Amino acid sequence: MISEFKFNELAEKRYTVRSYKDTPVPCECVEYILNAARLAPTAKNNQPQRIYVITGEENLARLDKCTRCRYNAPMAFVIGYDKDICFTRTDLDKKSSGDIDASIVTTHMMLACADIGLGSTWVMAFDPFILREEFNIEDKVDLTAVLMVGYAAEDGVPSPRHTTYRSADEIITYK
Repeated sequence: MISEFKFNELAEKRYTVRSYKDTPVPCECVEYILNAARLAPTAKNNQPQRIYVITGEENLARLDKCTRCRYNAPMAFVIGYDKDICFTRTDLDKKSSGDIDASIVTTHMMLACADIGLGSTWVMAFDPFILREEFNIEDKVDLTAVLMVGYAAEDGVPSPRHTTYRSADEIITYK
């Protein structure tokens, strides 16, 4: 029965693309990815994620001011969360779920890309101050990731480290 499951195949297929074709991403693909983001679980289902779709040469040039990691991707999503509505453990340590929620959303988006034959790159190396200014993003939205999306170019292959994993003994502990 377990051989029928496909999630691990999808997760293994997905890799970080560092070179994209300049082929535009079709609108139906963008909608598919955004729906995957909408379906992602968030703490208490507060859905604090905020997603900005970046397309067009002018906007991509503005994005280039914020990061060197676009890799010629024809589009990007900026993912953050609304600090006013994300869950916070108020009675204990005040930990916010915002970055966690936005990360789960971004992961869903990356896997949706892989599912439909698109490549993606999760970028955290961006200047949040310039990004906020360039795209007029409200202060109440904390920025978590920029997800570059497009079709992988011929040289946009997985890094040699893509299939290098720590041993299970290093990362898993049974108690």
